[in-house]
Amino acid sequence: MAFLQPRELTDRARRLAGNKQILLSMLAVAAGLLGGGGAIAFREAIQAVQFGFFGFRGELFHSQVADHPWWWILLAPAGGGLIVGLFLRFFSPERRALGVADVIEASALRGGRMSLNSGLRGFFISVITIGSGGSAGREGPVVHFAAALSAKTARLLHLDRSLGQTLLGCGVAAGVAASFNAPIAGVFFALEVVTGNYALGAFAPVVIASVTGTIVSRAYFGDFPAFVLPPHEISSVLEFPAFALLGAMSAVIAMSFVWATDVVRRTQTRLDLPVWLRPCVAGLCVGAIGLMFPQVMGVGYEATDQALKEELALNLLIVLIVLKTAATAITLGSGFGGGVFSPSLFLGAMLGGAFGVVATEIFPHLSSGHGAYTLVGMGAVAGAVLGAPISTILIVFEMTGDYELTIAVMIATVIASQIMATVFRSGFFGWQLAERGVNLAGGREGRVLRETKVRGVMKQDYVTVQPAATLQDVRVKLQQTTYAEVFVVDEEGILVGTVTLIDLAGDAFDRSHDAEVRVIDVCRRDPPTALQDDDLEEAMWFLEGCGEEHVAVIDSPDGEKLVGVLHERDVLALYHHTVLETRNQERI
Repeated sequence: MAFLQPRELTDRARRLAGNKQILLSMLAVAAGLLGGGGAIAFREAIQAVQFGFFGFRGELFHSQVADHPWWWILLAPAGGGLIVGLFLRFFSPERRALGVADVIEASALRGGRMSLNSGLRGFFISVITIGSGGSAGREGPVVHFAAALSAKTARLLHLDRSLGQTLLGCGVAAGVAASFNAPIAGVFFALEVVTGNYALGAFAPVVIASVTGTIVSRAYFGDFPAFVLPPHEISSVLEFPAFALLGAMSAVIAMSFVWATDVVRRTQTRLDLPVWLRPCVAGLCVGAIGLMFPQVMGVGYEATDQALKEELALNLLIVLIVLKTAATAITLGSGFGGGVFSPSLFLGAMLGGAFGVVATEIFPHLSSGHGAYTLVGMGAVAGAVLGAPISTILIVFEMTGDYELTIAVMIATVIASQIMATVFRSGFFGWQLAERGVNLAGGREGRVLRETKVRGVMKQDYVTVQPAATLQDVRVKLQQTTYAEVFVVDEEGILVGTVTLIDLAGDAFDRSHDAEVRVIDVCRRDPPTALQDDDLEEAMWFLEGCGEEHVAVIDSPDGEKLVGVLHERDVLALYHHTVLETRNQERI
């Protein structure tokens, strides 16, 4: 048996240390530790703020809030809104709370680059929102904060774009896993919603980060599901049409939630309320709802748990659907922070519970109990709102540990998500990005084209000629260009037209008119042009529409100064290279 020499051992150790996957695995552990720690810090910060506003800690929120005086319940969210509004006014350049949609945008368009300061701002805003009784979830802000911590790590280590995106996904996975005590769901949420890449090179480190985040969370909070359910079994296969119908109804609730949030946002803008005042007014509205129905305040896990245990009456379930939708839409549409997952679970639980009560009353021998429908509704509404059916199914399963109803959750969630995608293209996050003018359609190839400007691909291999030049000058110029096109510009460099052999027609080889015909007489005036600040996706559609292989690039619509030429072959080559690179990554 031959032993390696010291030099060979050193070389192998050096190659191992320089291996990207080894580096990513080590960084994934760090991202998991940061994500898990961030989740713990966020929950503890909420408890501290909650104690400051209401004088108690713990998950049992609405039952303890109900014991407070009416003016306390009314003013606490308004006070939190005032703090948030002033913070947005003086310390937040974005003038809004950041969340999961910003993480998706950073991964897709900025190579995983995020500002740690924005993460800290989002942390503060969301903690005040939830701790003061605002109707929002705590999981989305944890994801944003964990992603910001990972992005900061990538920036400190000067990682390239690909590694930065993967490390961002590691942070997201750790945040989700630590928040829900759900490591599998953390992995798939990061891959399904944020990175959009299931390649092994990205999958392995994300798994490591998710498991690490879960270990950190369990070491602090303990290992137990978020909701403890009584055992359920599907009574009959005849229930599956009912699960499908519940999925369709869940899509309606999810769409209503997004629509209500948009209505609040547009109403606030139309009323021209100052940014700093909007959360305060919203807090008053949420507090007013909370006077009669404190269940809508805060994260809402206590009421969700009651619905799962079949402790809420039908009329209360229906009322809470309407009021929780209104309270959360008011909270999120007015500048408060917070996420949408917990409110989605709440709405799904109330819808599923109400549906189950009615179904059990009509078909008592076929029903699995309305607690079972509550669980199915939770998954369906949450999956539709998030636009992430796979990870939502896994989250619900890991949060409850109920395997029997997983098939029913899958059916309802897929149906709800498909209907939601048909109307809104994607879930709540996709709607947020679309409202900001961010288009993530077309996969990575389309995103690369949208990120790249014409100025980055255009060439300077153009040949120009003056409008007063002779035909002889044009013949000489045409011989100097490889694509048989000359650009006509005036003394200031303004594009006047273009000349090709086809434009010269009979004068191309007939020299008898050289003395009397000028370039301006034969050139094509007002040729199709591209702007240097257009993105390549626009340019591709433009090239296809005009039928040109070479297009002049001008500085602006007003100036029309010639600054380059865009060749169709260069655009297609970039697209082809991006497609190949993406396919290679997916095979890793």
